[in-house]
Amino acid sequence: MARSTADTNGIIAALLRDLALIQRSKHSEWGYKRAAATIFGLEASVESLLEPDGSLPRIPNVGPKSALVIQEVLQTGASETVERAVRESGKADEIERRRALREHFLSRAQVVTALNDNRLSGPALADYRGDLQMHSVWSDGAQSLEDVVDTGVRRGYDFCAITDHSYGLKIARGVSMADVAEQQRDIDRINDAQRGRFRLIKGVEANIRADGSVDMLPDELLRFELVVVAAHSVLRSTADQTQRMKAAILTPHVHILGHPRGRMYGSRPGVSADWDEVFATAVRANVAIEIDGDPARQDIDYDLAPRAVRAGCLFALDSDAHATDELQYSETAIAHARIAGVPRERVINCWPLEQLLDWLANR
Repeated sequence: MARSTADTNGIIAALLRDLALIQRSKHSEWGYKRAAATIFGLEASVESLLEPDGSLPRIPNVGPKSALVIQEVLQTGASETVERAVRESGKADEIERRRALREHFLSRAQVVTALNDNRLSGPALADYRGDLQMHSVWSDGAQSLEDVVDTGVRRGYDFCAITDHSYGLKIARGVSMADVAEQQRDIDRINDAQRGRFRLIKGVEANIRADGSVDMLPDELLRFELVVVAAHSVLRSTADQTQRMKAAILTPHVHILGHPRGRMYGSRPGVSADWDEVFATAVRANVAIEIDGDPARQDIDYDLAPRAVRAGCLFALDSDAHATDELQYSETAIAHARIAGVPRERVINCWPLEQLLDWLANR
């Protein structure tokens, strides 16, 4: 199911990103980027914020030039100011390439709309019991284990999985196996103190190498309750990587294929593959397909997810949070699942804890 209305905030944010790309000064570039991020992150549509006389209220980080673009979009659906600037920049081809990499992303306002639209099927916020991909201070995150517990409890969760990066991904400060042992002792201590109230799950995000192998040994993977595998390289190639993704899925003790394409908003397309074949492999292997809610990832999205639904896949809807305020990103994943019509019973985050733990143990 596609979105029924235009995402005005998304259109405006994309145009402001276009302006940022053609600025000669870093100050102006970052100014437009801040404006774009602000509009993309608004809880309500820009249209709903207009004053009774049709004027635009003061919006933080949005200056007069950005406000002009907003008014043009509200009046015509496009911005002649931006199009003229792009034509004169000499970067029209680069802008067009990046525009193609912004498709099927939801602004925050569209997320809120999807969460509140009773016409949509799929999981609701109230069905969501816990987040199964996030990062802590043990790798490249800013949140402690205790922070995760406190925030999870406040959000009404029963569980969260700590999935710090594996040691093979040094750029993300991948955690060594010695540190894993220490981290898991801390998790045991926290779980003892939280018994009956909240459960931390011992997880890892292992890296998928270019050949489809995982950057951890089989006996190392067995030390975790939950294993997410994800690609962090060869994400701009147009070469077919179906076999790479299938090999990763078929690795013993893997539970979730994380942000399957590895795409990034306006920057890279991610892995090219026969996704129907990948999804069929995931069904046979009983591996869940992730919808990653990081606003820059949104991977897979509402356009691709229905094909995974038809294949019979299980799904994981996760925040990929690196700080406590990013746990909200799970709502973006839930919104994509609702628009795509993902059945609630196939979303492992919506399962009772014991059912989830049984599935993890028996995978």
